[in-house]
Amino acid sequence: MDYRVLGYVLGRLVFAESITLFLPFCLAFLYGDDSLTAIACSLCISMAIGYLLYREGKTKTQELTMREGIAITGLGWLFATGIGMLPYFLGGYLSPVDAWFESLSGLTGAGATVVQDLDQLPTSILFWRMMSHWFGGLGIIVIFIALLPQTGQSSVYMYQAESSQAVDGRVLPRLHDMTRILFKMYLLFTVLTSVAFLLGGLPPMEACMHAMSTVGTGGFSTYNDNAMHFNDVPLECAAVFFMLLCGGNFGLYYRAYKKGFRVLRENTEFKTYLGIVCAATACITANLVLQMGLNPVQALRYALFQVVSILTTTGFCSTDFDTWPGFSKLVLLLLMLCGGCAGSTSGGLKVWRVALLVKNIGRIVYQKIDRRRIVTVHMNGRPVSSSALHRVGEFFFLYIFCILTCAFFLTADGIGIFDALSIAASEMGDVGPAFGIAGATQTLAGLSDFSKLMVSFVMLLGRLEIFTLLVMLRPSFWSKKNRW
Repeated sequence: MDYRVLGYVLGRLVFAESITLFLPFCLAFLYGDDSLTAIACSLCISMAIGYLLYREGKTKTQELTMREGIAITGLGWLFATGIGMLPYFLGGYLSPVDAWFESLSGLTGAGATVVQDLDQLPTSILFWRMMSHWFGGLGIIVIFIALLPQTGQSSVYMYQAESSQAVDGRVLPRLHDMTRILFKMYLLFTVLTSVAFLLGGLPPMEACMHAMSTVGTGGFSTYNDNAMHFNDVPLECAAVFFMLLCGGNFGLYYRAYKKGFRVLRENTEFKTYLGIVCAATACITANLVLQMGLNPVQALRYALFQVVSILTTTGFCSTDFDTWPGFSKLVLLLLMLCGGCAGSTSGGLKVWRVALLVKNIGRIVYQKIDRRRIVTVHMNGRPVSSSALHRVGEFFFLYIFCILTCAFFLTADGIGIFDALSIAASEMGDVGPAFGIAGATQTLAGLSDFSKLMVSFVMLLGRLEIFTLLVMLRPSFWSKKNRW
């Protein structure tokens, strides 16, 4: 591990992250917010940290090893969270633990909040919350590579440590070209979502902020009652469309743009993704009609919005789904585990892994019936290797194990078992709302500092897809010996 090279790249990354504070600083100045001093101090502190890391780092060009790429990704997220918490803490809006939680929840796209009354926050701080969704949605490292590319293999290691890709995840051979394409698409979707919300009647600032939250599949809102505040069908339809769009694979959209829409029809993950939406919406709609006596149209409206919101791990709430029947809540819980597509801004297991898990179960059943039979699992018309299936199984085991471990510690801290499990599943998938004390109309402000830190760790674990963070916890990882 070469710490000077680490400092050099991290310095550039932190400096780039600190520049994002200029936007809320300008808003605080224009609106005359009392957060101006706090944001100015945050900006100075973050730029100073970036400059010190850059100055002390090794300035000559050198390719990073895989270990250094992983370390930069993990530490880059921690530094970004630290920078993000400064306006909350220095402005006196939140305690240190709460500020850390809110910042990390924003960046990971979890959308869980410890702010009990958003009306007490100035516009500039609310904008900063939404910006954290936007930068964290596509990925801090992806945006960094797209705008400030590194050289050689180093960028690949950083990208792989942060991003989730399916079996055929690369769109273009050169990583820098690919990240630039993804970033341009991300900008385009943000602009289109803003325009849709403007046409739906939202003021320009609110339209922009909710577009960042929607495209980043985060779920923060400027209102305490979230999307329930609007109670507007056109706005909900616009939100559903763009949540669904951003829960899909951005790279797949680019291939569809180049080769035609048959690419979407032939993609197993995308078809499964839409199938899950349709099936879950139908099940919940029927359940709401039969057990709650809702009008079918109203039931469909609520079911579709919440299914798309939870599956894409956005976490917007158009109704209090905690009052729904047990069957509907179970479907939502399963959607929390599933998540969106690889190459999207969504969290969760990812649809391609779920599809491979189901296909692999079928393969095992067939082989049990006839041990001489060779059954091959296919994805997008191509055979999937046994090693890839094993990796998916290992990831699934670790994913469930992390949820159960988090629930174990939360129950030890006095939280009920079902509430603990739903919180763990929700935050591991970076969904946000859960059930019970973390339901659609609740915040996590009532949790102890221990539980908040535990949930924060799980949010980051889910965002970096477990392995990056777990590898960094090994003492041998930080050894200067054995470059790998």
